[in-house]
Amino acid sequence: MAWLRITLDNSAHDPDQLSELLSATGAVSVTLEDAADQAILEPLPGETRLWPHTQISGLYAADTDTGRVLDAVRRELGDPALSATITPVDDQDWERAWMDRFQPLRFGRRLWVCPNWHSPPRPEEVNIMLDPGLAFGTGTHPTTALCLEWLDAHEVRNKTVIDYGCGSGILAIAAAKLGARQVWAVDYDPQALTATANNAAANDAADRISIHAPDALPGVTAEILLANILAGPLAELATLFARLVVPGGKLVLSGILREQANPLMEKYRAWFNMEPITARDEWVRLSGQRTDAAC
Repeated sequence: MAWLRITLDNSAHDPDQLSELLSATGAVSVTLEDAADQAILEPLPGETRLWPHTQISGLYAADTDTGRVLDAVRRELGDPALSATITPVDDQDWERAWMDRFQPLRFGRRLWVCPNWHSPPRPEEVNIMLDPGLAFGTGTHPTTALCLEWLDAHEVRNKTVIDYGCGSGILAIAAAKLGARQVWAVDYDPQALTATANNAAANDAADRISIHAPDALPGVTAEILLANILAGPLAELATLFARLVVPGGKLVLSGILREQANPLMEKYRAWFNMEPITARDEWVRLSGQRTDAAC
C-alpha cells in the first residue's frame, strides 16, 4: 500500500493542536520532529517541552483527498494561508524504515544501548534494550552519553544509586545492569515514571530499581547520584543533592552548557570536591566527591 505524507508549517500554531487535527482527519500516524536540529533535555516540573520549531507530519492512505484534509485543518485553525507539503511515500514498510534509523550504540568499553527490536552486537557485554519512542533519552544526545560513559568507567557494583530526573530510565537501568545493589529513579513527570517502569521491566532490572516522584522519595542516601537535567534545576537542587549523597560518595551532573559549568561548579564546591569538567560539543559533565561539610 502506498501513502501520502502531509507536513505542516506550525510556526504560528500549537503543535499539540495540529497533531490532534491530523489524527482527526484520518492520519494513520502523526510524527513530531525537530525542524532545526536543536536539542531539548528533560522537562521542568509539570512541563511538556517541544522544539522551538517542530515539524509535524501525518501519514495518510494514497487515495486520501488531501485538499479536503487541508481545508478542514485550515478552517479549524482559522488560518486559510497555512502552508503544507504533500509527499508521496513509496509502498514500503515505513515503520521499518523509521526503525532502521536507530542502531546499537556503545558507551565506553562494555555498555551498549540497543533498540528493543535489534539483536545486541555483543551479547556478552552489558546491553540496555530501549524503545526510542519512549520518553526523554536514548543515549543519542551528548548529555546522556557523557553520563553513560561515566558509569561504564567507574565501579558501580554493589553501590546504591539515585538517578534524579530519570526520563526513560536509561541511567538507572545502566547502573542496575552494571551491578548496583539498589537504584532509586526519580522524576516529576508521570510519563517518565511509566517509561522507566516499562523499560526496567523489559531489561530484567525492575527488582533493583525503585521509582518515585520527588515528594515520594523515601529518606534514602546514595553512594552515587546522577542528574541529567538542566543547569537551572541543578543549581536549585544543590543542597538536596548534598543531603542525598553520603560522605565519600560520587556526584555526576549533566545537561549543562559550557558557559554554565563554572558557576554551577562553584555552587557545588560547598559540599563536593569537584573534578575537571568533561566536554562534548557544547555540553559538559560535572563530577565530584562528597566531603564531610554540613548542609
